[in-house]
Amino acid sequence: MAGDTQITICGNACSDAELRFTASGAAVANVTVASTPRSFDKATGAWVDQPALFLRCTAWRQMAENMAESITKGTGLVVYGRLKQRSYDTAEGEKKTVYEVDIEDIAISLKWATARPQKAARSGASTSGGGGYGSQPPANDPWASAPATPGSTTAYDDQPPF
Repeated sequence: MAGDTQITICGNACSDAELRFTASGAAVANVTVASTPRSFDKATGAWVDQPALFLRCTAWRQMAENMAESITKGTGLVVYGRLKQRSYDTAEGEKKTVYEVDIEDIAISLKWATARPQKAARSGASTSGGGGYGSQPPANDPWASAPATPGSTTAYDDQPPF
């Protein structure tokens, strides 16, 4: 959206992703991501951890369900989304302000781990905002079938199209 503050965070999940459902049945998942910057201290020749930044991150619908199945405490994450500020009053009457991230996309960091992506089964219509096919691809989808065999009428040659 125009005017939103976009942010990318690299850090670790502080706990397992927490999945809940709204009264209307929409899935929502939360995870707190801790990002700890490090700097090199030339005087001591050692890396020094700076104060950690903790951000609560929220995803909706299919992404929320995928997060709940994939993210556990300590998982390295790369989160991209919209930074939001929210203010509230505590029970003691104090005003508090928190910063949260509405997740656009989230990935497991491969800096210190490996991953084997597995396409998630989708339920119902697309949750990405339109053009989805539900759980089945359209009948005329050329990528949904095996590649054409050489010599068939649907085979593609290796010649460039220009």
